[in-house]
Amino acid sequence: MENCIEMQNISKDFGDKVVLKDINLNIKRGEIFGLLGPSGAGKTTLIKILTRQLKQSDGIATLMGIDTRELDQNTYSNLGMVLDNVGLYERLSCYDNLNLFTKIYNISKDRIESVLAKVGLLEDKKTTVMKLSKGMKQRLVLARALINEPKILFLDEPTSGLDPSTASEIHNLIVSEREKGTTIFLTTHNMEEATKLCNNVALLHEGKIVEYGNPKEICRKYNYQNKIKILLHTGETVKLENDETSIELISNYLKSHIIETIHSTEPNLETVFIELTGRSFS
Repeated sequence: MENCIEMQNISKDFGDKVVLKDINLNIKRGEIFGLLGPSGAGKTTLIKILTRQLKQSDGIATLMGIDTRELDQNTYSNLGMVLDNVGLYERLSCYDNLNLFTKIYNISKDRIESVLAKVGLLEDKKTTVMKLSKGMKQRLVLARALINEPKILFLDEPTSGLDPSTASEIHNLIVSEREKGTTIFLTTHNMEEATKLCNNVALLHEGKIVEYGNPKEICRKYNYQNKIKILLHTGETVKLENDETSIELISNYLKSHIIETIHSTEPNLETVFIELTGRSFS
């Protein structure tokens, strides 16, 4: 599978403040890639470099083989973006907001209703943006990013501050876009979201990548305890070796119907991040 996004030694500084240091990443076509880190780690800065809103201080980045410093209108027509700055027109309806972008992209208005239906806003197409809830606005921003059927979708904290139900709906939309072959670049500090959605992630700390790989493989890599943790109905927690020495005891527990839950001691991404950096995402 060919790379859709490539970064070689990308660095960015603002005067004396270094925000990104030697970022090297390849993102394949049709992949959901997650850039993970706390606020201030440099996630949004990297997206802005990839979309030519900022120029890197050093290094080379390409989208679909094109140097990001030379992106033109043809390239932008293949991009969709959900960024911090919402940029919706509050006094216009959902339909009219999207209609502006059909004119910018020179595409048919016929796309509007199908995209609104996809994000669950078709019945609200005549509602002005100022009357929408935060979750509905976020779905409209996503609809705007999808209106041109992009090949690459940049999502900067797309579910930040949303209730679990709305976040889950957006997750489903992201997965459906991936299934169509869209390459998705996602930034988040939500570790569960990243584990659920991403093919690969990079953990970003103070502008440097401290770990990269498939989320579940990263967690297994740092599973030093390699034990099985069993919670019994009595409230007692038992830790057993994750090997053949525990088979008989686990079998007896199962036969006695006294197991409440059973888990491995595998850490989650946030635990790994804390181990590598000494700080949490909160």
